[in-house]
Amino acid sequence: MEFIDGRVKHGEASSRAAVVAAAVDRERRRELAVRDAVILAGTGDVDDLDELAAFAAQVPLDDLA
Repeated sequence: MEFIDGRVKHGEASSRAAVVAAAVDRERRRELAVRDAVILAGTGDVDDLDELAAFAAQVPLDDLA
């Protein structure tokens, strides 16, 4: 709570809720980056990104809503 209150006190966030919302959004983006890294690692040594784009277009993103 000290960290959160400090961010609000120093004007780095408008409220406690804003700090928590930013942290949740940051975690969501981190998880997406990890998922992207796994996809890229699974594509092998490909110079062209067409295959990756085709694969990504078929990946369901229902869990992001």
